[in-house]
Amino acid sequence: MDHFMLHHVLHSLSIACFLRFPEGTRVLDFGTGGGFPGIPLAIMFPETQFTLVDAIGKKIKVVEAVCAELGLTNVEARKERVESLREPFHFVCCRAVAPLREIFQWTQRLVLPGTSGATAHGWLLLKGGDLSEELKGIKRPYQQIPISRYFKEPYFQEKYLLYFPF
Repeated sequence: MDHFMLHHVLHSLSIACFLRFPEGTRVLDFGTGGGFPGIPLAIMFPETQFTLVDAIGKKIKVVEAVCAELGLTNVEARKERVESLREPFHFVCCRAVAPLREIFQWTQRLVLPGTSGATAHGWLLLKGGDLSEELKGIKRPYQQIPISRYFKEPYFQEKYLLYFPF
């Protein structure tokens, strides 16, 4: 809890430094755990609809309780595996849930083609460390944005936002 704001909330909000979700955007946060990055983004973008998914029921119960306490009406929390989802989203986001290849395999069919504002729909993935091996062989265009561009705390020195347009 000593680093909750820095390690969880601020880290999640790095997505908002890169992209402002237009009104009506639908965002999937899968493997949400305690609601990150979805809940901080839902607070920042009340006109965006967030679906937070995790396969572990007690994590979803926490997310539901936090959303109720905060009065968030733009969040749907679901105990579900991402592989079973069927509805489309403009953006898919997550924090260090799985290797990139698996993320794409699980969610490729969920991303709507097109743009929101000037930004192509796609994936917004928070990852850390040396990503060279994981990115090797990825055949789609992407941007690797150092989060230290937005936040100067040492924690963010090896943290990245990976944006993969659809």
